[in-house]
Amino acid sequence: MRIAIEAESVGVVEAELLSERSPRTAAAIAQALPFEGVARRWGEEVYFEIPVDAAAENPVEVVEVGDIGYWPPGRALCIFFGPTPASRSPSEVRPASPVNPVGRILGDPKIFAAVREGERILVRKVENG
Repeated sequence: MRIAIEAESVGVVEAELLSERSPRTAAAIAQALPFEGVARRWGEEVYFEIPVDAAAENPVEVVEVGDIGYWPPGRALCIFFGPTPASRSPSEVRPASPVNPVGRILGDPKIFAAVREGERILVRKVENG
């Protein structure tokens, strides 16, 4: 399923919600759409609380640039565009704790570097996506 992530600083960025790695979590996110949250920054990660309460499901400790994860402890959607304070090397992208992999940014994820702390982020389904 295609989703759109909208924020004033980045405009509309399309992403894909992928169900093969964390199917229950991805389905819960899809069912909750549309929703919005308040952006937080942690290194080269933007995250925000969403109206989904999912348990750990095939959690991963390291992700790739452009991955989208669901962080169960914070009930948050996380967009990774580079290293975080937990990363052990400049090329590693490590969440604060394991995340359920649920999607991928389509296009250049580095655009999320422009997102400001406290900015509102809207996530919605892309029609015909």
